[in-house]
Amino acid sequence: MREIVFDTETTGFEPGDGHRIVEIGCVELIDHFPTGKSFQAYLNPERDVPIESQRVHGLSDEFLRDKPFFSHVVEEFLAFIGDAPLVIHNASFDIKFINAELKRTGHAAIPLARAIDTIEIAKRKFPGARYSLDELCKRFSVDLSGRTKHGALLDADLTAQIYLELIGGRQRGLALAPVEMAVTEVAMDSVRAHARPRPLPPRLSEEELAQHTAFVAKELGDKALWLEFSEA
Repeated sequence: MREIVFDTETTGFEPGDGHRIVEIGCVELIDHFPTGKSFQAYLNPERDVPIESQRVHGLSDEFLRDKPFFSHVVEEFLAFIGDAPLVIHNASFDIKFINAELKRTGHAAIPLARAIDTIEIAKRKFPGARYSLDELCKRFSVDLSGRTKHGALLDADLTAQIYLELIGGRQRGLALAPVEMAVTEVAMDSVRAHARPRPLPPRLSEEELAQHTAFVAKELGDKALWLEFSEA
């Protein structure tokens, strides 16, 4: 199962107020393990970056001036995320910003249902606790020493580590405790939404199936263990 952990840095809080994305960061997971593959891009927001936002992520107007526009990287970004579920910390924030950029470039929006929100998982697992990325990193002893400023790729990597802890850690047992089953159910909702609508047709031809049935009857007899499965 492929998942993409996704984060953005922006010029402000609301795309409706003209705020834009200044950095995108993505980390790939396969079967809940990081593959080492990532996507990252700094973006020219085509507007000024308020000083309040610069204090958060450290990205100045001068630094971003020669960076590509979103329209220059959108195809590469979409190719990287494919149709995988998106693991996001505070999904509604990042989804509304990426959808504003996608709309601006004439691309289809990403449905919020596609996102796995680590805040929602944390709320189920730790009711009443604090759910900021910093607080969850401290809870799970995830190293924050390199996070002097917010950064989309850095925060995507931290979110990936938090996500793996929230769903049971990297060394998950074969049996999940009830609370872990409930937490995992949140993550699986998005996966089910992308399940194959119809099962694939059988790959055996009728002739091959008949040959196999004859082989079992002749070589293994009527007490063959195989018959228990074929009759199930």
